[in-house]
Amino acid sequence: MSWLTEYVRPKIRTLFTRSSVPDNLWHQCPACQQMIFHRDLTASLKVCSNCGHHMRASSDERLEWTFDAEAFTRIELPKPPADPLRFRDTKRYADRLKEARDVTHMDDAIAVAHGTIDGEKAVVAVMEFGFIGGSMGAAVGDAIVAAARLAVLQQVPLIVFTASGGARMQEGAVSLMQMPRTVIATRLVKDAGLPFIVVLTDPTTGGVTASFAMLGDIQIAEPGAMIGFAGARVIEQTVREILPEGFQRAEYLLEHGIIDMVVKRTDLKATLARIISLLSVKDIRAAA
Repeated sequence: MSWLTEYVRPKIRTLFTRSSVPDNLWHQCPACQQMIFHRDLTASLKVCSNCGHHMRASSDERLEWTFDAEAFTRIELPKPPADPLRFRDTKRYADRLKEARDVTHMDDAIAVAHGTIDGEKAVVAVMEFGFIGGSMGAAVGDAIVAAARLAVLQQVPLIVFTASGGARMQEGAVSLMQMPRTVIATRLVKDAGLPFIVVLTDPTTGGVTASFAMLGDIQIAEPGAMIGFAGARVIEQTVREILPEGFQRAEYLLEHGIIDMVVKRTDLKATLARIISLLSVKDIRAAA
Protein backbone atom coordinates (compact mmCIF):
# COMPACT_ATOMS: atom_id res chain seq x y z
CA MET A 1 0.00 0.00 0.00
CA SER A 2 1.25 3.46 -0.82
CA TRP A 3 1.56 6.45 1.50
CA LEU A 4 -1.54 7.89 -0.19
CA THR A 5 -3.77 5.12 1.15
CA GLU A 6 -1.98 4.65 4.46
CA TYR A 7 -1.53 8.26 5.49
CA VAL A 8 -3.23 10.85 3.28
CA ARG A 9 -6.62 9.15 2.89
CA PRO A 10 -7.17 8.59 6.67
CA LYS A 11 -6.20 12.22 7.34
CA ILE A 12 -8.67 13.49 4.75
CA ARG A 13 -11.41 11.20 6.10
CA THR A 14 -10.78 12.41 9.65
CA LEU A 15 -10.81 16.03 8.54
CA PHE A 16 -14.23 15.77 6.89
CA THR A 17 -15.90 13.50 9.43
CA ARG A 18 -14.76 15.36 12.55
CA SER A 19 -17.75 16.94 14.30
CA SER A 20 -17.42 20.62 15.04
CA VAL A 21 -17.64 21.28 18.78
CA PRO A 22 -18.19 24.91 19.88
CA ASP A 23 -15.50 26.26 22.18
CA ASN A 24 -17.97 28.15 24.39
CA LEU A 25 -19.97 25.26 25.83
CA TRP A 26 -18.56 25.86 29.33
CA HIS A 27 -18.08 29.09 31.26
CA GLN A 28 -16.05 29.63 34.41
CA CYS A 29 -17.51 31.60 37.29
CA PRO A 30 -15.10 34.48 38.04
CA ALA A 31 -15.93 34.24 41.77
CA CYS A 32 -15.70 30.53 42.64
CA GLN A 33 -14.04 29.19 39.44
CA GLN A 34 -16.84 26.63 38.99
CA MET A 35 -17.36 25.46 35.39
CA ILE A 36 -20.97 25.96 34.25
CA PHE A 37 -22.58 24.46 31.15
CA HIS A 38 -23.74 27.22 28.80
CA ARG A 39 -27.38 26.10 28.78
CA ASP A 40 -27.49 26.05 32.57
CA LEU A 41 -25.91 29.52 32.67
CA THR A 42 -28.51 30.84 30.21
CA ALA A 43 -31.35 29.31 32.21
CA SER A 44 -30.06 30.90 35.44
CA LEU A 45 -29.73 34.37 33.81
CA LYS A 46 -25.94 34.23 34.17
CA VAL A 47 -26.06 33.64 37.93
CA CYS A 48 -23.62 31.01 39.22
CA SER A 49 -25.53 27.99 40.58
CA ASN A 50 -22.64 27.21 42.94
CA CYS A 51 -21.95 30.53 44.70
CA GLY A 52 -24.72 32.85 43.48
CA HIS A 53 -22.33 35.29 41.80
CA HIS A 54 -24.10 37.59 39.36
CA MET A 55 -22.02 37.80 36.18
CA ARG A 56 -22.08 40.88 34.01
CA ALA A 57 -24.72 40.90 31.29
CA SER A 58 -25.13 42.69 27.98
CA SER A 59 -27.85 45.23 27.28
CA ASP A 60 -29.54 42.77 24.89
CA GLU A 61 -29.73 40.14 27.63
CA ARG A 62 -31.17 42.58 30.15
CA LEU A 63 -33.88 43.71 27.77
CA GLU A 64 -34.81 40.09 27.07
CA TRP A 65 -34.86 39.25 30.79
CA THR A 66 -36.84 42.34 31.81
CA PHE A 67 -39.62 42.61 29.23
CA ASP A 68 -42.31 40.06 28.48
CA ALA A 69 -41.53 37.76 25.55
CA GLU A 70 -41.62 39.68 22.25
CA ALA A 71 -43.40 42.53 24.04
CA PHE A 72 -40.94 45.38 23.64
CA THR A 73 -39.77 47.76 20.95
CA ARG A 74 -36.41 49.48 20.76
CA ILE A 75 -36.39 53.16 19.90
CA GLU A 76 -33.98 54.90 17.58
CA LEU A 77 -31.75 57.20 19.58
CA PRO A 78 -30.32 60.62 18.61
CA LYS A 79 -26.89 60.55 16.99
CA PRO A 80 -24.64 63.35 18.36
CA PRO A 81 -21.30 64.31 16.77
CA ALA A 82 -19.09 61.21 16.91
CA ASP A 83 -15.83 62.90 17.93
CA PRO A 84 -16.53 66.49 19.03
CA LEU A 85 -12.98 67.17 20.31
CA ARG A 86 -11.06 65.10 17.73
CA PHE A 87 -9.50 63.41 20.75
CA ARG A 88 -6.50 61.14 20.60
CA ASP A 89 -4.58 59.31 23.34
CA THR A 90 -2.89 56.00 22.50
CA LYS A 91 -5.32 55.84 19.56
CA ARG A 92 -7.92 58.05 17.92
CA TYR A 93 -11.28 58.27 19.69
CA ALA A 94 -12.99 57.66 16.34
CA ASP A 95 -11.14 54.34 16.11
CA ARG A 96 -12.20 53.39 19.65
CA LEU A 97 -15.82 54.06 18.74
CA LYS A 98 -15.55 51.93 15.61
CA GLU A 99 -14.01 49.03 17.55
CA ALA A 100 -16.69 49.22 20.26
CA ARG A 101 -19.46 49.29 17.65
CA ASP A 102 -18.01 46.29 15.84
CA VAL A 103 -17.83 44.28 19.10
CA THR A 104 -21.19 45.25 20.65
CA HIS A 105 -23.21 45.96 17.47
CA MET A 106 -24.48 49.10 19.20
CA ASP A 107 -24.15 52.77 18.29
CA ASP A 108 -23.16 53.71 21.85
CA ALA A 109 -23.23 52.54 25.46
CA ILE A 110 -27.00 52.48 25.97
CA ALA A 111 -30.18 50.96 24.55
CA VAL A 112 -33.75 52.17 25.15
CA ALA A 113 -36.97 50.23 24.64
CA HIS A 114 -40.61 50.36 25.70
CA GLY A 115 -43.00 47.49 26.36
CA THR A 116 -44.55 45.47 29.17
CA ILE A 117 -43.08 43.84 32.28
CA ASP A 118 -45.48 41.17 33.54
CA GLY A 119 -48.18 43.21 31.84
CA GLU A 120 -47.07 46.56 33.32
CA LYS A 121 -46.04 49.19 30.77
CA ALA A 122 -42.62 50.84 31.13
CA VAL A 123 -39.76 52.52 29.32
CA VAL A 124 -36.41 50.86 30.02
CA ALA A 125 -32.91 52.21 29.37
CA VAL A 126 -30.01 49.78 29.70
CA MET A 127 -26.34 50.74 29.77
CA GLU A 128 -23.80 48.52 28.01
CA PHE A 129 -20.54 48.13 29.94
CA GLY A 130 -18.92 46.41 26.98
CA PHE A 131 -19.02 49.70 25.04
CA ILE A 132 -15.95 51.61 26.29
CA GLY A 133 -16.72 50.65 29.87
CA GLY A 134 -20.28 51.94 29.67
CA SER A 135 -18.86 55.47 29.82
CA MET A 136 -21.28 58.37 29.55
CA GLY A 137 -20.80 60.74 26.66
CA ALA A 138 -23.19 62.91 24.66
CA ALA A 139 -24.92 59.87 23.15
CA VAL A 140 -25.78 58.42 26.57
CA GLY A 141 -27.02 61.80 27.79
CA ASP A 142 -29.23 62.16 24.71
CA ALA A 143 -30.57 58.63 25.23
CA ILE A 144 -31.53 59.27 28.87
CA VAL A 145 -33.31 62.47 27.84
CA ALA A 146 -35.10 60.62 25.01
CA ALA A 147 -36.13 57.82 27.39
CA ALA A 148 -37.48 60.33 29.92
CA ARG A 149 -39.49 62.18 27.27
CA LEU A 150 -40.92 58.91 25.97
CA ALA A 151 -41.94 57.87 29.49
CA VAL A 152 -43.73 61.20 29.99
CA LEU A 153 -45.39 60.92 26.57
CA GLN A 154 -46.65 57.40 27.30
CA GLN A 155 -47.36 58.18 30.99
CA VAL A 156 -45.41 55.14 32.15
CA PRO A 157 -42.51 54.59 34.60
CA LEU A 158 -38.88 54.97 33.54
CA ILE A 159 -36.47 52.20 34.56
CA VAL A 160 -32.73 52.58 34.06
CA PHE A 161 -30.18 49.78 34.41
CA THR A 162 -26.79 51.32 35.12
CA ALA A 163 -23.40 49.77 34.31
CA SER A 164 -20.67 52.32 33.85
CA GLY A 165 -17.18 53.44 34.69
CA GLY A 166 -18.30 57.08 34.66
CA ALA A 167 -17.97 60.01 32.28
CA ARG A 168 -16.21 59.43 28.95
CA MET A 169 -12.86 61.19 29.12
CA GLN A 170 -12.48 61.32 25.33
CA GLU A 171 -15.34 63.84 25.21
CA GLY A 172 -13.97 66.10 27.94
CA ALA A 173 -16.36 68.79 29.18
CA VAL A 174 -19.03 67.52 26.78
CA SER A 175 -19.26 64.31 28.80
CA LEU A 176 -19.37 66.21 32.12
CA MET A 177 -22.31 68.27 30.85
CA GLN A 178 -24.32 65.04 30.60
CA MET A 179 -24.46 64.91 34.40
CA PRO A 180 -26.80 67.93 34.78
CA ARG A 181 -28.65 66.94 31.59
CA THR A 182 -29.51 63.50 32.92
CA VAL A 183 -30.51 64.97 36.30
CA ILE A 184 -32.93 67.30 34.48
CA ALA A 185 -34.26 64.29 32.55
CA THR A 186 -35.13 62.53 35.82
CA ARG A 187 -36.97 65.66 36.95
CA LEU A 188 -39.13 65.53 33.80
CA VAL A 189 -40.31 62.08 34.85
CA LYS A 190 -40.85 62.99 38.50
CA ASP A 191 -42.63 66.27 37.71
CA ALA A 192 -45.06 64.23 35.58
CA GLY A 193 -45.84 62.13 38.66
CA LEU A 194 -44.28 59.01 37.17
CA PRO A 195 -42.00 56.51 38.96
CA PHE A 196 -38.28 56.63 38.22
CA ILE A 197 -36.64 53.32 39.14
CA VAL A 198 -32.89 52.65 39.02
CA VAL A 199 -31.34 49.18 38.95
CA LEU A 200 -27.66 49.43 39.88
CA THR A 201 -25.56 46.65 38.37
CA ASP A 202 -21.87 45.83 38.54
CA PRO A 203 -20.13 48.23 38.20
CA THR A 204 -21.79 51.63 38.62
CA THR A 205 -19.19 54.31 39.31
CA GLY A 206 -17.97 57.82 38.53
CA GLY A 207 -20.13 60.49 36.93
CA VAL A 208 -23.07 58.15 36.42
CA THR A 209 -23.26 57.49 40.16
CA ALA A 210 -22.83 61.22 40.79
CA SER A 211 -25.83 62.09 38.60
CA PHE A 212 -28.98 60.21 37.61
CA ALA A 213 -28.04 56.78 39.00
CA MET A 214 -28.70 57.79 42.63
CA LEU A 215 -31.89 59.78 42.04
CA GLY A 216 -34.41 56.97 41.68
CA ASP A 217 -37.66 56.92 43.63
CA ILE A 218 -36.67 53.30 44.22
CA GLN A 219 -33.01 52.25 44.22
CA ILE A 220 -32.45 48.54 43.50
CA ALA A 221 -29.12 46.77 43.23
CA GLU A 222 -28.05 43.31 42.15
CA PRO A 223 -26.19 41.20 44.75
CA GLY A 224 -22.50 41.99 44.98
CA ALA A 225 -22.64 44.96 42.60
CA MET A 226 -19.87 47.52 43.03
CA ILE A 227 -21.41 50.97 43.44
CA GLY A 228 -19.48 54.14 44.19
CA PHE A 229 -17.92 57.33 42.86
CA ALA A 230 -14.15 57.04 43.18
CA GLY A 231 -12.24 53.78 43.53
CA ALA A 232 -11.57 52.34 46.97
CA ARG A 233 -7.81 52.84 46.66
CA VAL A 234 -8.25 56.53 45.79
CA ILE A 235 -10.53 57.01 48.79
CA GLU A 236 -8.10 55.25 51.14
CA GLN A 237 -5.25 57.45 49.94
CA THR A 238 -7.39 60.56 50.39
CA VAL A 239 -8.82 59.89 53.87
CA ARG A 240 -5.76 57.87 54.98
CA GLU A 241 -7.90 55.18 56.56
CA ILE A 242 -8.58 51.50 55.87
CA LEU A 243 -12.05 51.10 54.40
CA PRO A 244 -14.57 48.63 55.90
CA GLU A 245 -14.94 45.14 54.46
CA GLY A 246 -17.30 45.09 51.48
CA PHE A 247 -17.18 48.86 51.09
CA GLN A 248 -18.95 50.00 47.88
CA ARG A 249 -20.77 46.69 47.51
CA ALA A 250 -24.56 46.53 47.22
CA GLU A 251 -25.07 44.81 50.56
CA TYR A 252 -22.97 47.43 52.41
CA LEU A 253 -24.96 50.26 50.80
CA LEU A 254 -28.23 48.58 51.76
CA GLU A 255 -27.10 48.32 55.40
CA HIS A 256 -26.31 52.03 55.45
CA GLY A 257 -29.57 53.16 53.84
CA ILE A 258 -28.12 54.32 50.52
CA ILE A 259 -30.21 51.93 48.42
CA ASP A 260 -33.66 50.46 49.05
CA MET A 261 -33.21 46.79 48.21
CA VAL A 262 -30.88 44.14 46.85
CA VAL A 263 -32.73 41.81 44.50
CA LYS A 264 -31.55 38.59 42.88
CA ARG A 265 -31.61 38.72 39.10
CA THR A 266 -34.06 35.83 38.90
CA ASP A 267 -36.52 37.84 41.05
CA LEU A 268 -35.94 41.20 39.42
CA LYS A 269 -38.64 41.13 36.74
CA ALA A 270 -41.39 40.24 39.22
CA THR A 271 -40.08 42.86 41.67
CA LEU A 272 -40.12 45.60 39.03
CA ALA A 273 -43.66 44.68 37.98
CA ARG A 274 -44.83 44.77 41.61
CA ILE A 275 -43.20 48.16 42.23
CA ILE A 276 -44.74 49.61 39.07
CA SER A 277 -48.14 48.35 40.14
CA LEU A 278 -47.76 49.86 43.62
CA LEU A 279 -46.55 53.21 42.30
CA SER A 280 -48.97 53.44 39.40
CA VAL A 281 -50.43 56.96 39.19
CA LYS A 282 -53.52 55.58 37.44
CA ASP A 283 -54.23 53.19 40.29
CA ILE A 284 -53.72 55.93 42.90
CA ARG A 285 -56.10 58.29 41.11
CA ALA A 286 -58.68 55.54 40.70
CA ALA A 287 -58.46 54.74 44.42
CA ALA A 288 -58.96 58.41 45.28
